[in-house]
Amino acid sequence: MGKIIPQPGIETIALYQGGDSTVPGTNKATKLSSNENPYGASPKAMEAYREIAERMELYPSSDHASLRQAIGAVHGLDPARIICGAGSDEIIAFLCNAYAGPGDEVIRTAHGFLMYDISARAAGATPVVVPERARHADVDEIIAAITDDTRLIFLANPNNPTGTMIDASEVARLADAVPEAALLVLDGAYAEYVADFDAGRALVDTRQNVVMTRTFSKIYGLGGLRIGYGYGPEHVIDTLNRIRGPFNVSAPALAAAEAAVHDTAHVEMSRANNAIWRDYLATELAALGLPSDASAGNFILARCADADEARAADAALRAAGIIVRHVGSYDLPECLRITVGDELACRSVVKVLRDWRDQT
Repeated sequence: MGKIIPQPGIETIALYQGGDSTVPGTNKATKLSSNENPYGASPKAMEAYREIAERMELYPSSDHASLRQAIGAVHGLDPARIICGAGSDEIIAFLCNAYAGPGDEVIRTAHGFLMYDISARAAGATPVVVPERARHADVDEIIAAITDDTRLIFLANPNNPTGTMIDASEVARLADAVPEAALLVLDGAYAEYVADFDAGRALVDTRQNVVMTRTFSKIYGLGGLRIGYGYGPEHVIDTLNRIRGPFNVSAPALAAAEAAVHDTAHVEMSRANNAIWRDYLATELAALGLPSDASAGNFILARCADADEARAADAALRAAGIIVRHVGSYDLPECLRITVGDELACRSVVKVLRDWRDQT
């Protein structure tokens, strides 16, 4: 009798590699590899987390009603059409498990989030990768890739790792072209870094096959708690809830997220400071011959001359205790994704790379 084997597609999954957290030989590194908020979580979220520590023996809410109400109130969403998960990653996995399987296709753009592929393959579906235009999603290419087998189309806007966005009219044009038998998933992990941006809410509210995902890991600073949510048509949310574990989000995560979403002042402060230091990083690095596209997220994608130069720049930063993300796994071997840190971190990046340039 042979050994047990996994379902088809699983053995083809390349392991996801998160941003490094340490540098050998350095006691305290400056981590700019995972797009975390340098200002941390809201003090109100931290207080809510501490308070829940007194009740850790109790199971969390299984319907997440209080958090869904809070999200709905702040963002103008119908709480009944919100589903919470262990990060938006879990919502992505729910969507693939519910709607894609063997023989089905899941579309993403060339430099899209790698979890789209992983979740599609885990469900037995086939990822379809479409070209981008100068690191921007190309709606015409996406539409051309749609077939009778297409079940899901993932579009991150702003996109990670490029930081680029396409405008609302282009997203609407894509939504108009998606057949009824497929879902368009608008990944808004970085949506809060864009002022007055609805991340696709209007499209979700007017169509039966558009879903939006969001996370508390980025601007809210709750990456360590793993919590996010999805918003979609009633029939989609009902389907996803049927495969969701009853206690998939912890009580501390629910409490902290509810406090965080209400603390709009912390979000506004984080967004404003991010814009200042993102522009500084982009301008200073461009002057060093390391250009980047205009970024709408909390990171920039610095482009080097080639992969060798990217590795050399990365090595110089690591030698100074600064960790960024070399994104060869996203088919961008000549690029470094650099999280926008606080003033000290951003000035340190510029100084190290200026010194490195002077020596090369």
